[in-house]
Amino acid sequence: EPSSTRDIWWGKVNMKLEESSFLVNRERAIDYLNTQDRIYVVDGFAGWDPEYRVPVRVITSRAYHALYMRNMLVVPTAEELDAFEADAFPKPFVIYNAGMFPANRYTAGMSSSTSVAINFERGEMIILGTQYAGEMKKGVLTVMMYLMPLRPARNLAPAARALPLHSSCNVGKEGDVTLFFGLSGTGKTTLSADPARFLVGDDEHVWTTEGVFNIEGGCYAKCIDLSREKEPEIYDAIRYGAVLENVVFDEWTREVDYEDVSVTENTRCAYPLQYIPNAQIPATVKCHPTNIVMLTCDAFGVLPPVSRLTPEQAMYHFIAGYTAKVAGTEMGVTEPTATFSACFGGPFLVWHPYHYAEMLSAKMIAHDCPAWLVNTGWVGGGHGVGRRCPLKYTRQIVDAIHDGTLAGLPDSSYETLDVFGLKHPKVQVKDVPEDVLSPRLAWAASGKGEEYKVKVKHLAGLFEKNFKQYEDRCSADVIAAGPHVA
Repeated sequence: EPSSTRDIWWGKVNMKLEESSFLVNRERAIDYLNTQDRIYVVDGFAGWDPEYRVPVRVITSRAYHALYMRNMLVVPTAEELDAFEADAFPKPFVIYNAGMFPANRYTAGMSSSTSVAINFERGEMIILGTQYAGEMKKGVLTVMMYLMPLRPARNLAPAARALPLHSSCNVGKEGDVTLFFGLSGTGKTTLSADPARFLVGDDEHVWTTEGVFNIEGGCYAKCIDLSREKEPEIYDAIRYGAVLENVVFDEWTREVDYEDVSVTENTRCAYPLQYIPNAQIPATVKCHPTNIVMLTCDAFGVLPPVSRLTPEQAMYHFIAGYTAKVAGTEMGVTEPTATFSACFGGPFLVWHPYHYAEMLSAKMIAHDCPAWLVNTGWVGGGHGVGRRCPLKYTRQIVDAIHDGTLAGLPDSSYETLDVFGLKHPKVQVKDVPEDVLSPRLAWAASGKGEEYKVKVKHLAGLFEKNFKQYEDRCSADVIAAGPHVA
């Protein structure tokens, strides 16, 4: 439709659909909902900041979906609910969830019985043929990914517009704010859930001219192997009002077996943010980020446990969104496999990744916010050869970021990683020894110095190949900030 089509980054993520097909799906969904004896309507907000929040109305046939979205949206007060439609600006974004009813595969543009379609001009989302509750959460984030960069106005400079981010966020007692980016398995949830800091949110945020706010009213946590000993805050948040998905439980005692993954490894729980004892409520901070931490789990053992990034490097690694899958975690994966997801949230992007990266860099420069690349993966060799960086060391590295230890090191205390151009400490940081912080020393200690050079070039080549899809829209400085194989 004409209001947004020129803005959207069309391709594998955002696929075009004729408006006539959207309307066919819309009518199909509404007809199905009208046949139900009972439907559920949930009104809530995407975003805690009243200036930027978007009103959302969910219409669904399943009580489970309704409770899930009541947890994941920001719940209005009684007064806000009474005036929800009258005071809404823009009008409420409506999600018609008819996931129990399939799409017609013969409708133009349909490739299966499942369809999730968004029309920004109408302010509507249609779900057919899937009962996965996460589609609603993802849809709301996609809406925010499009609308927020248009606030307060489209023609403002990048630093002056609202930047939506797929990140977690916490704040220290002195008001210092850290944003954590990272794909699954990098430690984003673990490292942002710091008992010494307040949790603003675990997944979706917006950075405005005033500070940062959480998009969601709840958390959607993984439950695999969950225990009170490992993650007490999440374990204790699973109580009345929470929603568990895909778990196996005793139907008599209702006791959940979190180690049983016979349904799927993607066991989840959705619960209100208020169920976390150190949550920041309201989930907004009126100060700008002090640090940005980009997390990766490098199973090749090439990247340092921590690197200080220039603004151009931050843009490059933000767009790249790198981590690695480990052998044995998925069928067919027999060796470390690089995974890239633009802006650490590729499936949710609406604009081109460079659009978000440019805004991030502009805000970093405007507010003097440094960025760090933290590798929670392997040191001294790749998976099967080296060892995963101990969590106690990663926590100390993050502490060193928070308390300014790393920022206070002189340039002479850093060395540059070959090919990647990343500056990393060459001296001990807290209790983290220098032969852990330096990949060159870690590999040399195990007598594999020459093999290390080969692995560096191999990973750099994967970065270069991935980044080619973005180069047409990126500046020369950003392209130059990435690794380059001679």
